[in-house]
Amino acid sequence: MPEAAFSYAVLRVVPRVERGEAMNVGVVLFSRQHDYLDLRVRLDEGRLLALDPGCDPGPIRAQLAALTVVASGQGHGGVLAGLPASDRFGWLTAPSSTIIQPSEVHTGLTDDPAATLDHLFETLVA
Repeated sequence: MPEAAFSYAVLRVVPRVERGEAMNVGVVLFSRQHDYLDLRVRLDEGRLLALDPGCDPGPIRAQLAALTVVASGQGHGGVLAGLPASDRFGWLTAPSSTIIQPSEVHTGLTDDPAATLDHLFETLVA
């Protein structure tokens, strides 16, 4: 497929908002021309506990799993998962004050959005 525009955001966990410390835990990538939306996540519990020893990783894992279901459009993901991919991307990247926060949206060109997502994930999260 020819190169087409894509947008992506990094998902960050901010365990203590007042401290402003964050760790990257995922990348969401959307390309309308490639009809592609996907999200990759990984929670490094050791790093999380280094930022906040009292933080329970269980609820964060559950929230990340729910975001993954929404991104994939799975039927059991509720109303949000049933939205068009562009709307799901907008919802996943909307500014938030919760413990999981998206970065600003970045753009680029790709001929293989899955490979681009893999590269971004390995570079920015893993």
